[in-house]
This record gives sequence, C-alpha cells and structure tokens, in this order.
Amino acid sequence: MTFSVDVTVRGYELDTQGHLNQAVYLQYAEHARWELLRAAGLPQDKLLASGVGPVALEVTVKFLQELRGGDRVRVTCRFMYGEGKTFTVAQQILKEDGTVAAEVTGVAGMLDLTARRLIADPAGHLAALADDPELLKG
Repeated sequence: MTFSVDVTVRGYELDTQGHLNQAVYLQYAEHARWELLRAAGLPQDKLLASGVGPVALEVTVKFLQELRGGDRVRVTCRFMYGEGKTFTVAQQILKEDGTVAAEVTGVAGMLDLTARRLIADPAGHLAALADDPELLKG
C-alpha cells in the first residue's frame, strides 16, 4: 500500500537559487516514513518501548523537477519486503499536477536497540506491533 502526506515548501527551505534545498528532500521523505508508521499505530515511543527502531542503511535521491517556495507536494511512502533483515522504502515527491519532482529509494531495517543488530523478519515484527498492519504492506 502506498501512503502519502502533503507538505508545503517553506521559504526558509530554499537554497540560493530559490528552489528547495537538496537536503530538505530527505527531510520530507523522513517525515512521510514516520507519518506512515504513526498512522499504522507505531509512533516513535511505541517502537522504542518495544526495543526496536527503524534504521536507514542506504538512501538515493533522484532529482527530477525543481520545487519552489509555496509549492504544495505529496510525499508518498511504501515499504517493500523481501527475505532477510532489510527492506526497500520507495518514495516519490509529487507536484500538485502529479509531476514527479523527486524519487527517494532506500534500504532500511529494524534495529534491536539493545543488541545493536538488525532483527530478522522486519515485516512480521512491525505487523505484530501495528494497530493497522495493512498500511505497512508494500
């Protein structure tokens, strides 16, 4: 399932060329990931209390269209699981007209906060903790 959250580009997020600073694209993606977890019933405090936390292992941003102050965008987020301890996070930042401004792709895992190691079966673990596990299915 693809989850999304809307964001308006703020003036203080712009670079000297007047478009969205490249680092802010990552912040928008991070915001969407946490909002997805929260919507599924996994706010940060609940995850920490369970002894695990999400960890980004690799992130790639493909910039396709500039964003300017006042632009309204939709940031999507989808978790795609395979076998093993990691999963893919696929995201897009879309302009109001549906044009893709950026694609953000990452590899993530769930970290055991005591052992400091990735846990096995992150999909199963998240689903067992979530109030709405359907939101977490890629």
